[in-house]
Amino acid sequence: MSFAVALCTTSSFFPSRFEIRNPKQLQLPPLLSMSLSSKLPLHFSGNAIFNRNHPTMFKIRASNSSSKLVLLSSTIVVTTAVANRVLYKLALVPMKEYPFFLAQFITFGYVVIYFSILYFRYRARIVTDEMLAIPKLRFVAIGFLEALGLVSGMSAAAVLPGPVIPILNQTFLVWQLMFSTLLLRRRYSINQLVGCLLVAVGVVVAITSGSNTGQMLSEVQFFWPALMIISCSFQALASVIKEYIFIDSATRLKHKSLDIFVVNSFGSGFQALFVLLSLPILSNLRGIPFDQLPSYFKSGAGCFLNLGADNPNCYGAPLLPLLYVIINLAFNISLLNAVKTSSAVVASLLCQFLFIFFPFHYHIFPREQA
Repeated sequence: MSFAVALCTTSSFFPSRFEIRNPKQLQLPPLLSMSLSSKLPLHFSGNAIFNRNHPTMFKIRASNSSSKLVLLSSTIVVTTAVANRVLYKLALVPMKEYPFFLAQFITFGYVVIYFSILYFRYRARIVTDEMLAIPKLRFVAIGFLEALGLVSGMSAAAVLPGPVIPILNQTFLVWQLMFSTLLLRRRYSINQLVGCLLVAVGVVVAITSGSNTGQMLSEVQFFWPALMIISCSFQALASVIKEYIFIDSATRLKHKSLDIFVVNSFGSGFQALFVLLSLPILSNLRGIPFDQLPSYFKSGAGCFLNLGADNPNCYGAPLLPLLYVIINLAFNISLLNAVKTSSAVVASLLCQFLFIFFPFHYHIFPREQA
């Protein structure tokens, strides 16, 4: 399931809020026909005459509120992302022998958490029947792509040198730009493209400082770096599909906002299904024979809960792993909210920003520490 924002974003990414006192006397174009490349808060086709004293006068709230919302959302993403990575390192202190258990606990545990939250929000009438009627085939595609990206990425990461992996992961942003252009008909200005390029170059410079990356790649077959790049395309396409769901739901729900827990719940559910089907491959990639997986999970659960006297190396559990799970949950929710309020590309740029200033954060496929 995840992103310098100012370099590649303009006010065109920020949705504007407005209200009409007498909507019958004013015809507005559909939401999806509004220009995404306009630098104005709103872009209307045709001419409109505004009379302050006329009864059909309507108030257009400035996009400042939406911009502040996006800024707040971005700040939450950055804060929770940094805390997420720090707590992940701390959680690995007691769980250093069971990182695969921790990953699967999060994958399948979040399905229960997300659907529980969705149920209570449905009972509170925050989530409507129309929201739940959103076509599920898109969520199947999201789950399949994320699971496929995980399997292919872990396969490549098992062979590639560690410092090379974050560099290859930067192609995620390139894939996002391409898919958003093809699927969402997004148009990016030269300034936006140059800004995104600068972020990627900055990350590459930060990674390659003091290491001979070219020599490390010369010892690896071309197939494995290519596989890592392809795995990024699967994850990027999944993120763009999520953004498309929010855009399309504006039409299906008559401009109502789709609750993010609908996307989180069904997306995580289908991802868990495909990860479950891929467990034999994933366990072998982690060096765990599939027939020993039940005993591994049993030992991992005992260490997670710090049960029994035969786990002297699990000191710090369950507090540290639970703190990590809670912050990771908040990070994933805030990240999807950033996709909803801005775009998938903006969410990706937030992660690029994090990696520039906090290089330890950007490790999608962490290796076990010796």
